[in-house]
Amino acid sequence: MKRKDFETYKNKSVMEIDKDLFDLREKLANLELDLFQGKVKNIREIRKLKRTIAQLLTLKRSKTNNTS
Repeated sequence: MKRKDFETYKNKSVMEIDKDLFDLREKLANLELDLFQGKVKNIREIRKLKRTIAQLLTLKRSKTNNTS
């Protein structure tokens, strides 16, 4: 995820981050299925997507810990 994108996620609420996480996980599942079927040419996209999900989970966790 680019720094600019990460800054926009910092301003979003936890509910919006949850929605985006759901969409990204769905996209990851589709990519992994395509990889299994041999349709994916760019394997790095899966790695980038996993990293983005991890970054959003970390951001979500820090937001929920700060509000408590």
